[in-house]
Amino acid sequence: MFTNDQGRYFISNKIWDEEFSDSWISDQKMGKSQPPLEKPFVEEGLLPLPDPLTVTLKKKDITSIIHDRKSRRVFTDEEITSGELSYLLWASQGIKEIMANNYATLRTVPSAGARHPFETYLYINRVSGIEKGIYRYVASRHSLSLLKAGNFSDEMTEANLGQQFVGNSAVTFLWSVIPYRTEWRYNLHSYKVILMDAGHVCQNLYIACEALRLGTCAIGAYSHEKINRLLNLEGEDEFVVYLAPVGRYRERRNPK
Repeated sequence: MFTNDQGRYFISNKIWDEEFSDSWISDQKMGKSQPPLEKPFVEEGLLPLPDPLTVTLKKKDITSIIHDRKSRRVFTDEEITSGELSYLLWASQGIKEIMANNYATLRTVPSAGARHPFETYLYINRVSGIEKGIYRYVASRHSLSLLKAGNFSDEMTEANLGQQFVGNSAVTFLWSVIPYRTEWRYNLHSYKVILMDAGHVCQNLYIACEALRLGTCAIGAYSHEKINRLLNLEGEDEFVVYLAPVGRYRERRNPK
C-alpha cells in the first residue's frame, strides 16, 4: 500500500537529489527520438474555431480578475458561444509558436522543458453552433475533432462520482496526460512536474473564465476507469488527470 511517507518523498524532490541526479540517463540523452508534440489527426473534418484574440472580454483588469476568481458549481441552462470556447482553449493550451523541426511548442501556459504532455478533450453540451458530443482540441490547428456525437451528460455525471453539475455544464474540459512526452526528457522526475503543469493549465482556465464572466470548478474526484472509457483512452500510456466543467452562472444580488 502506498504510504504518506512515500508520497512526501515523491513531492520533496529527494527522488531527484539522492538517487538519480548522476546515475539516470533519459531517453533523450540516449539519443532516442522524441515523441510527437500532438496526437495524430485527420485534417479533413476538423471544425475551426473563431480567432480567440477577437473575443470581447467582460473583465480586463487582472487585479479584479484574480480577486474575484472562485470555484463555481451552479450553472444556468444558457449556452456559451463558440468564441468564448475558443478563448478558453487558447488560454489554457493555445500554441504561440512551434519551434524548428517540431522540437517543442511554446504555449500560453508553462511546462517543464516545454514538453506539454497534455491533450484537451471536451464534452460539449451547450455551445452555440456546435453539436453535442465529445471532441478533442487540435491545438496546432486551433480546431476541434469530433470523436463521438450525442448527449453524454448522464455518463459524465456517473464518471464523476455523481457530481451532477459536471454533466449539466455547458462544456467540460478533460485533460489527459501522455507521460512519455515528459519522461523522454526527465525520466522519474517527470511525475512531479507533470502534476505541476496540470495546475498551470487549469489556473489559466479559471482566469480566462473570470475574464468572460463564466464559472468553472476544478475536479480531481472521478472514476479513472469510467472517464477513460468515455474518451476511448486505454488508461496506461494516456489517461485523464484533471477536468473542469464550465458554464454561465447567475450573479448573487446583495439584499437591500
